Amino acid sequence: MSKLILASASPRRQAILRHLKIPFEVHLATCKECVRAGDPVGTVGQNACMKALSVSKRYPRSVILAADTVVSFNGKVLGKPRDYEEAQAWLLDYSGRNQIVYTAVAFLKPGHRDPELFIEATSLVFKQYGLGTVQDYLDRVKPLDRAGAYDINECGDLLIHERIGSYTNVMGLPQSIVSAWVKANLSSKEMH
Repeated sequence: MSKLILASASPRRQAILRHLKIPFEVHLATCKECVRAGDPVGTVGQNACMKALSVSKRYPRSVILAADTVVSFNGKVLGKPRDYEEAQAWLLDYSGRNQIVYTAVAFLKPGHRDPELFIEATSLVFKQYGLGTVQDYLDRVKPLDRAGAYDINECGDLLIHERIGSYTNVMGLPQSIVSAWVKANLSSKEMH
């Protein structure tokens, strides 16, 4: 029997798995994340695979689920902001503009050397807003641990005008990909 290990401390990813009623344990990856300038797809893909491989070394008999999320904005790949000032600058820059959120999901089965990798993209259009809205948002949400410096499901309506694509992808774990993979690869017996 293989248990599922989530290689992430993200409360949002954990909430999505609980919503799907998928039992899991959390064990954090010990690798350093990379940023490939101008290559959001390559960045998330490499990071998700490295995280899965890192955790599988410690838990070779488990199924590993790892994910990585970045924002592609204005030709740049944005991960988590360094501090409040950077978060504020990013959010001000988004006003009235579009961006794409990429999440890679890597699944690694016991005995396999390479993870199965899936990448989802969601487009966001931001409202027109000013410094007051940004400061209000940062005071309420404190999103320094989130890619792009915001959280769609925590006061996201203050900033986001329109979304094209998966909501849970912007949260950091595309629900449809995870649900489909688990149904296709893990028996219900393994999931209890």
